[in-house]
Amino acid sequence: MTRSYGKDQDAERHASDNSLSCAGGTPPRQHARLLRLVLVLTVTIMLAEVVGGWLANSLALLADAGHMLTDSAALALALFASWIAERPATPGKTYGYVRLEILAALVNGAVLFVLAGLIIWHAIGRFQHPPVIEPRILFVIASVGLLGNALALRILHGTHEDSLNVRGAYLHILGDLLGSVGAVLAGGVVLLTGWTLADPIVSVVIALLILTGAWRLVRESVDVLLEATPGHIELGDVASAITSVAGVRDVHDLHVWTVTSGVVAMSGHAVVPDPQQNQPVLETVQHRLAAMGIHHVTLQIENREEGCNGGEQGAGSRGNG
Repeated sequence: MTRSYGKDQDAERHASDNSLSCAGGTPPRQHARLLRLVLVLTVTIMLAEVVGGWLANSLALLADAGHMLTDSAALALALFASWIAERPATPGKTYGYVRLEILAALVNGAVLFVLAGLIIWHAIGRFQHPPVIEPRILFVIASVGLLGNALALRILHGTHEDSLNVRGAYLHILGDLLGSVGAVLAGGVVLLTGWTLADPIVSVVIALLILTGAWRLVRESVDVLLEATPGHIELGDVASAITSVAGVRDVHDLHVWTVTSGVVAMSGHAVVPDPQQNQPVLETVQHRLAAMGIHHVTLQIENREEGCNGGEQGAGSRGNG
């Protein structure tokens, strides 16, 4: 299969952009708008917790404020990745910069691992030396933080499955929410019973929950970067969908991968002995694969079975859904 550039360059770029946009999901600009709103909320809550932690002499609130400082940086990174992903494709970068969101998600996942480790480390220190805190201020400020984080989580909830980048930000906010829940519980227990060990116990539970989400985010990001077959698609089902098309004798060199969140691509070779069936086969394959969530299809049609191995190669055809 060959590609041409030069006078057809704009048409190629337009076709590539259209194929990516056909994948559905929330547009990157909508992601950016939501991330900006959540970033403002997170920074506001962080500043409130810094003031409250200083007034209450609460290490729990100050630690959570530090947690939110890290999350603010992660949100800023996600926002930057969402912005730069809108840059158009070029002949040198035919997919544009859409995969930068995957790199941002990977970085966010790695930061979550570090963050969980720091929480556990500080919790161990509090087991050994329980801090003296003012539970009333802790409870009030933590409750305000809980409400703010719940609002931020609600803002991202409708789009966090569309994008690994947004999902990374979502998991950071979820960690903040759990931290606020823990701080509220710890403040309530200390206020009612004076038992200060409630704080490190809750912190360890929160850290374990953060680790679970971080592992999933890192694993999915690495799978995308390694161009692994998406978990919701069976390669055998794709092969069957193609070989069952009338006129197709065989399929080989089949690859299915994720370009970026919500954009699944496929490339392969189909043996079609009758050249007159080339276009009908291509159109039918595009339709069947679109039903499986694969909207970016590149299929090379070969009229001879030995095309790839024996050097006899048929016409190349490409379809972008």
